[in-house]
Amino acid sequence: MSDIHEKDAENENPDSHDSHDSHDDAPLILATEMLPEKLPILAIRPRPLFPGIPVPLEVGPEQAASVKYAVEFSAKTIGIVLVKDINGNDNPDNLYNIGVAAKILRVFSGEGDTASILINCLERFRVKEYKKAKSGTLANVEYPTPSTITITEELRAYGMAVLTTLRDLVKMNPLQSEAIKMFLSRSTFDDPGRLADFAANLTTASGEELQEVLETFDVRQRIDKVLALLKREVEISRLHGQINKQIHEKISGQQREFFLKEQLKAIKKELGLEKEGKTTEIEKFRERLKDLSLNPEAQKTIDDEIEKFQLIEPHSPEYTVSRNYLDWLTALPWGKYSKDSYDIEKARKILDRDHYGLEDVKDRILEFIAVGKLKGNIAGSILCLVGPPGVGKTSVGKSIADALGRTFYRFSLGGMRDEAEIKGHRRTYIGALPGKFLQAVKTAGTANPVIMLDEIDKIGASFQGDPASALLEVLDPEQNSSFRDHYLDVPFDLSHVLFIATGNQLDTIPRPLLDRMEIIRLSGYISEEKREIARRYLIPKTLKSHGIKNSQLSLRSDALNRLIEDYAREAGVRNLENLIKKISRKIAMKIIKGADKKIIVQKNDVEVYLGKPAFVADEVFENKPGVVTGLAWTNLGGATLQIEATAIPSKNKGFKQTGQLGAVMVESSDIAYSYVMARLKEYGADADFFETRFVHIHVPAGATPKDGPSAGITMATALLSMMLCKPVKKNLAMTGELTLTGQVLPIGGVKEKVIAARRVRCKTLIFPEANRKDFDELPEYLKKGFKVHYAEHYEDVFKYAFN
Repeated sequence: MSDIHEKDAENENPDSHDSHDSHDDAPLILATEMLPEKLPILAIRPRPLFPGIPVPLEVGPEQAASVKYAVEFSAKTIGIVLVKDINGNDNPDNLYNIGVAAKILRVFSGEGDTASILINCLERFRVKEYKKAKSGTLANVEYPTPSTITITEELRAYGMAVLTTLRDLVKMNPLQSEAIKMFLSRSTFDDPGRLADFAANLTTASGEELQEVLETFDVRQRIDKVLALLKREVEISRLHGQINKQIHEKISGQQREFFLKEQLKAIKKELGLEKEGKTTEIEKFRERLKDLSLNPEAQKTIDDEIEKFQLIEPHSPEYTVSRNYLDWLTALPWGKYSKDSYDIEKARKILDRDHYGLEDVKDRILEFIAVGKLKGNIAGSILCLVGPPGVGKTSVGKSIADALGRTFYRFSLGGMRDEAEIKGHRRTYIGALPGKFLQAVKTAGTANPVIMLDEIDKIGASFQGDPASALLEVLDPEQNSSFRDHYLDVPFDLSHVLFIATGNQLDTIPRPLLDRMEIIRLSGYISEEKREIARRYLIPKTLKSHGIKNSQLSLRSDALNRLIEDYAREAGVRNLENLIKKISRKIAMKIIKGADKKIIVQKNDVEVYLGKPAFVADEVFENKPGVVTGLAWTNLGGATLQIEATAIPSKNKGFKQTGQLGAVMVESSDIAYSYVMARLKEYGADADFFETRFVHIHVPAGATPKDGPSAGITMATALLSMMLCKPVKKNLAMTGELTLTGQVLPIGGVKEKVIAARRVRCKTLIFPEANRKDFDELPEYLKKGFKVHYAEHYEDVFKYAFN
């Protein structure tokens, strides 16, 4: 570009302007006669140029040869052609065949090998042939001679439509207003072709659309295409204006609101009506402290933390940590206690209202309240309600809270494996929180709520700690008066909280934890109690929850009895409630389908709604030799076991047990086998009976794991019944641990086992003599109808079972 001199270009400017002016005033044919037929080609992108419009262009090093050739050999005339693919090269096969001839008016040197040129577009041309040369791309061109244009009324109307559209565009697009105004001030309707070219150049149409306009030589057709582009441009400009207006209004509204808020804040600050955020927070914390009775350590900690909080900048990360810490410290109910109600009669009414039966449990709770009334408080008490699922342990806890007039809070310990759930996280962790106990106290709003620890027998342990060990401090009356949570790190008094734990069994509760709790057993319900519970609570509750009226459904007593006996024999009533819900859903479907009469569910209808019974009418096996009914205790309450014994002829004696027996139960069977084998003659059996027989004991059901020592006398009796070929008394069930010397030792779960015997209609029971007091303490309605024998030695069992 260094050899293209600006001075030479400037010397040509007068001629260029003269030619330009002549082009405007003279006929079009004169301009074509002045233009060369061989032109250097300058490829441009992304849109073509139109005749009659001066344009500045940037020229790169690869296009310098074409510009130099135009200055030296083609009277500063150069061909401007649009590329077909803007991402492609400048080769002839990527160039359109219609372009525009332009006069180079000025050349300005740029940085390096680049330059800027100012050109004036003169006339359209059609490429006859492209040629590649050292000087770039050359083309042999022809200039189509336009026909003489007659300005008709139609062309004048089209021109007026273009001008009107341009005026509309000026109103909506200020960026091009000056160029349009200048053109309109000098334009007439005598050259509609030039008007169309100028208008097309102003649009934002794509390169292909503008190239189509450039290639349209017929003026009438060209104006048609340009007018369509202009109409679209007006719509785009109108939409653009609407969007800008909306954005402007939104921003202006936000700015106005911001300035008004700032002004209001400044005015309030001057009048002393508003303080900054940190001051407000501190005043809130101090206001909370007025109603609290803190211990000295907590008071000092809060004062120090507030003093530290005042020095922290709000944008500091420590600000949020300190604020949350103060929020928790001041939100706890330090020294706030609800007044306890020790009204025994009121407590009795609440317990009777919420629960049917459980008289021994109710009496124990009333005794507990009576002791609290004498002491003046019930601090330091931790109860543990143990029983099968569905017997009402959680609801009993709620009733205790209602009777005492305290707030009730419950959370489950089942599956808890992290010590931090009990004692909280240290404040060094992001998102740290106090433990569940302080969260419960904060939620309750008093320092003496009733907190229920549900499923305490299912608490876990992991590498994150042992929650059961963390509970030792919480549930120890000697320690929980100064319980120190990891998050707060100040002592809080939990000694006034009444803790009620629930569980299905005691075996999985750690012994140190169990020692801190007072055990209250909920053994389960007999059929009569279940029937009343269903009548009083379950059926009305289920009908209400299913939208069924009493006038639409009636569950007869015989149907309810069958439901309890054949489908819901478990100790609790949860399954019974689910079965009633299942029946209610089917009844609801009938009502929806148009049943207009009251639906009465009778005994035979139960099987229609629920399918085959889960239990047979009587679980006691056929009374035959080798089969004896035993009584067992499980996590689900009491149960009956049908222990079977048989002898197989064999050359060698042997003994095995099946039925998924646990280690303790296997030992009991071994003891029974040894005891019987050592006393064959005493009980009238052949002395060599076991020498030629292989003995097998089985305890159905085989898929259910079983363990415990209380089946010892039952297994011995089954062996003797098998050897003597003599069945035991009908409707007899027994339980008791057997020793090698024949002693009958006491067992647990007497109440549960009595309930299980009543379910299967066993009227004669054998218990160890040491359990006489346990049976005598049972309610009369449980003992009614039973004939009970007590045995100190197995000889007593043998006498009661066979004679």
